[in-house]
Amino acid sequence: MAFYTIRFNSDCLRRPVTFEMIIPNDPRKDLPWEDNNPNKKRPMKTVFLLHGYYGCAGSWVPEFVADMYNVALVSPAGDNSFWLDGAATGRKYASFVGEELPDYLRRTFGLANGAEDTFVMGLSMGGFGALHTGLAFPKQFGKIGAMSSALITHEVAKMKHGEGNEVANFAYYHECFGEPSELLASENNPETLALKLKESGELPGIFMCCGTEDFLLENNRSLHRFFEQNGIAHEYYESKGGHDMQFWGEYSEKIIKWMCE
Repeated sequence: MAFYTIRFNSDCLRRPVTFEMIIPNDPRKDLPWEDNNPNKKRPMKTVFLLHGYYGCAGSWVPEFVADMYNVALVSPAGDNSFWLDGAATGRKYASFVGEELPDYLRRTFGLANGAEDTFVMGLSMGGFGALHTGLAFPKQFGKIGAMSSALITHEVAKMKHGEGNEVANFAYYHECFGEPSELLASENNPETLALKLKESGELPGIFMCCGTEDFLLENNRSLHRFFEQNGIAHEYYESKGGHDMQFWGEYSEKIIKWMCE
């Protein structure tokens, strides 16, 4: 596999940015089962990996699945933005992942050429980001994988000036999500985006999962129920596990296998 660290100038973020990428372009010839791998007989697919709060580019990369499923893994940096477009200049993180980075990959590497071959997945804050980005840019991403997603829009919507929680203060949430009282009806809310896409018939495939010992379990169950009640097609799984790499490592392979089917 080829491992890249790439820096380019981002108009969305108004600065040079770096992302990590793995391309499985050198399959081993000494492994007899490589010849029987059906994934090697089709064009390479591309999976964007979105990190969680306090993460960075390359902070989680399930590299063992790249060669197995013939996928390029792209890991950008989203800071602590919740992968949303902020009002301030240089904070268009959703547009960065949903438009600018796929365009750069197409022009530079010939990857991410269509929604049928381009997917997005993430964990925790990145799980929220994967849902939002995939639903906001359905023509770019054909499938979404969301693990232990930080689905906190309903909590943020109730916040008042001066409030916050143990993670961050009001100013942070206001910068990420906009005015809290307007959040639930806005396009920063994945529920709102999903309902609009259902009407247009453009819904990407959705795979959600969460550990039964995860502190975000009820948040994920709530979105699962919302999708069921509103006829939003999706797959939802729970199994033993916490908010940790053991759970995410297990489901990373399951999700990428599902994406490549």
